Amino acid sequence: MKKVVIYTDGACSGNPGPGGWGAILTYENTKKEISGGSKETTNNIMEITGIIEALKLLKYPCEVEVYSDSAYVVNTFEKDWLGKWKKNGWKNSKKEVVKNKELWEELDALCQTHKVKFIKVKGHADDELNNRADELARGAIG
Repeated sequence: MKKVVIYTDGACSGNPGPGGWGAILTYENTKKEISGGSKETTNNIMEITGIIEALKLLKYPCEVEVYSDSAYVVNTFEKDWLGKWKKNGWKNSKKEVVKNKELWEELDALCQTHKVKFIKVKGHADDELNNRADELARGAIG
């Protein structure tokens, strides 16, 4: 199984407001940068969308490491919030409907295709690829 590393970030000017996402995919010696935006969105939607769009580019099942500075995204998988939400009819621990359900379902489906590990990185620190993903996201703000 081929190993792909993805760095991703989301940004918003106001929350909600215009937003953008950016992702960098690396495989062996190849690097691809992608980004996109929306006129009216939230930071969390942009964080999730960046990962979805990056995974959608993979043409066959891969072993993937996703680096994100979003505790919301990383914890959803690493602390199995997603599994609990699905078991509880898409309600969170406060019995509220989980926000962004359609995006979580799409991301979950992609994670069934690929072997994905989520890794939390410190935002706006000294991680070159995380900083570049942030630049891409901010540059794509709708």
